[in-house]
Order: sequence, then C-alpha cells, then structure tokens
Amino acid sequence: MGKQKIMMEFCLLFAAICSSVSSAEWKANVVKSIDALVTSCVVVPCSFSHTGGNLPSSRLRAMWHDKDKTADTKGNNIYHEDPTLIKDSFRERTKMLGRLGQNNCTLEITEVKDHDNGPFCFRVELVRTDNKDKFSFVDNCVELNMLPQPPRPTVIQPMTTIQGEPYTVTCSVIHTCPTHVPKLSWNLDTTNIIVHHKDIKQGNWETQSILTFIPEEKDDNREITCTAEFNGGLKSSETFTLHVKRVENYNHIIIPSVVGIGTTVAFVLVCIFMTKKYNMWNRLSRMSRSPNNVNSKSCDNQKVTKPRFPSPKSQPKSYNYKEDPDEGDDYINTADLNIYGNI
Repeated sequence: MGKQKIMMEFCLLFAAICSSVSSAEWKANVVKSIDALVTSCVVVPCSFSHTGGNLPSSRLRAMWHDKDKTADTKGNNIYHEDPTLIKDSFRERTKMLGRLGQNNCTLEITEVKDHDNGPFCFRVELVRTDNKDKFSFVDNCVELNMLPQPPRPTVIQPMTTIQGEPYTVTCSVIHTCPTHVPKLSWNLDTTNIIVHHKDIKQGNWETQSILTFIPEEKDDNREITCTAEFNGGLKSSETFTLHVKRVENYNHIIIPSVVGIGTTVAFVLVCIFMTKKYNMWNRLSRMSRSPNNVNSKSCDNQKVTKPRFPSPKSQPKSYNYKEDPDEGDDYINTADLNIYGNI
C-alpha cells in the first residue's frame, strides 16, 4: 500500500506539472485597442500558439466571440466557420485573413457600425481523432474605438518654393484597414505621383502620396489640396497655399535689345550689299563702252560754228566829241550811243 500511494502521488504531481506547462503554451498576441472608422473596415492583427505542435489549418477551428460570453454558441460569435452561429449584426461582415496553420488569427470587419465596439476575444480548437483541445484567450481581447469622421491627411512641404525648380510635397493618412487602403488624390493635373503603404504597427497603417512638379510664376498663392477617400465613401482633405519665390527675369530687356541690334546689323549689311552692287554695275557699264566709238560719235554729231565778227560796213562810226561848255556833256547826240548801229 505504501508503494502504491507513493506512485499515485507521483503521477498526480507529474500530471499537474504537465498541465501547467501545457497551459503556458496557449498564447495569443492581440492588440488591446484599435481605431475603426464607421462605414469603413478594420483589420485586427492576431497571432497565437498552442500545444498541438504543427497542425494544418484543416485540423484547427477558429472563432471570435463577445467577451464574457460562451463561445461556439449561437448569438455569441462575431466570426465562426458555421455561419449559423454568427450574430445577425455581423453576418457576412467578418472574415479570417490569417492562415490558422501558420498561427495567424487576423480578423477583418467590414462596413463597420457604430456599435461594433467589442470587446472581442479569439478562441481556437484543435480537432483530433481522439479528443478536442480548445482555448479562449479571454485575457487578450480587442476593443474598437469608433471614429464617426475620418482622420485628416497630414501634409509635409519644403520651407521654400523656387520658381522653375522641382517641388516635392508629401500627403499621408493613418488608417486601420490595409485590405482597402484610402485613395489619396491632388487637385493638380500631374502624373508624377508615387504612393507608398507602410505598417506602423499596432494595427495602424500609413498611406503616403508623394507629389513632384515644377512651380511657375502663375502658381504663386495657389491652393493645393490633398484628399483622402476611405473605404465606405467618407472623405477628408487638407489644403495649403503655395508661395513661389520668383526668379528675376530680364527677358523684357534682353529681347528688345537683341531685336534692335539684329535689325541694325541687317540694315547695315543690306546697305553694304547694295553699295557694292551699284559700284560693280557702274564699273561694268563703263567697261562696256569703247574709247574709239566715243570719239567718232562726238565728232560726227557736233557742228562747228564760226565766230561772228562785225563786217566792215558795220564798224562803229566815228564820232566827233564836242564839249558843251555850259553843261559839261561829252556827247552831242545821245542817239550816237548806239555805237554799232544796225549790223
């Protein structure tokens, strides 16, 4: 009897130790709290471990249920493999995204309602031929923080904006639904946009839109808007005013000066060309004339006129000058002033 009692106590102690070790291996990692935008969707990241070793997904059953309520019972589950056991308000709105065989219990909730706040807990069952092990992680449940309005985007822009130089601005928004990411858009007609999605942990994701363009003078004081459209149709936006630092432009001085100089040079060249052409034409015209022809023509066409001399009959008459003592006139007859007479 003494030996049997000792063996019984040893077996009980061993079972207790094995049970405590086995229970310690049932673990789940679930975010405690996460934001959920009403009308949109939310993804609850979840991972777990169990005592069954490496089992395929077909040997595992998962469910999400209300905390402090019995799982695997109709009306208490927000997700179950059997759709008839899901609460009517969550039916066709929940889906397991993770693969149970990879210990991933991530849950997606779509068309979020303002009463989907939880808390919700994960439960897993190991289906075996001989028995069924199950565990509810009631100490690792999630609560949803309901957001009636979407978060506004955050805009990061350079300190200065210079005309004619590339300008890059970043618009980002935080969300909790990586399966249906928000769409970011700008009020500028450009295709030079880069979009990034980044996991910032604890169920939060960041979507970025990086816009690059070259601002001109006309863009000064222009309002630029980044709009975020979330799954479900809700929108939010952020607007800022662009202040462009202008670059001094001397075209209004350079262009007229160049035009004036070009016109002057063209005019001078035309004058030089016309002068040379005229001189060449004049020289050719002179060379086309022969010196002999010129002399013969001048002699043939000219008439020689003899000088006229007064005839003997028309010689001046002789005059007898008689002085008038009274008047002192040297001429006796003024008619004699016609010294030639009729020639």
